[in-house]
Amino acid sequence: MNLSGAMHADMGPIETSRDCGRNFEEIAESYLRERGLSTVARNYTCRFGEIDLIMLDAETVVFVEVRYRRSLRFGGGLESITDKKRNRLIRTAAHFLVKRSGPAEPPCRFDVLAITGGTQTYSIDWIADAFSA
Repeated sequence: MNLSGAMHADMGPIETSRDCGRNFEEIAESYLRERGLSTVARNYTCRFGEIDLIMLDAETVVFVEVRYRRSLRFGGGLESITDKKRNRLIRTAAHFLVKRSGPAEPPCRFDVLAITGGTQTYSIDWIADAFSA
């Protein structure tokens, strides 16, 4: 059942998981921009997959996976990234680099921004260089 735009008598609009994801990606982007990174692309998609945020940290291209969890009951954001997901991120990043940079590869890294909590009260755990390609 699609609840997009549905209303609940007490709560107002019901947020879809896509809306929730977009909201936390915006929070993640703001968080990283406040720490000096600049945005290159949002939701970069190709045949291999999607990267939530691509940012620059000085001269380093940073591929950011944003993971949201309401609680840590089933593990945190970093633990939710499987080998399959990691491989898709690496292939998507390689596609981006070839398409945008040509043969010269700039320094790059993979970060995870794990957000835990509710939409009003949450904590952010920024794991820089979370895994290697």
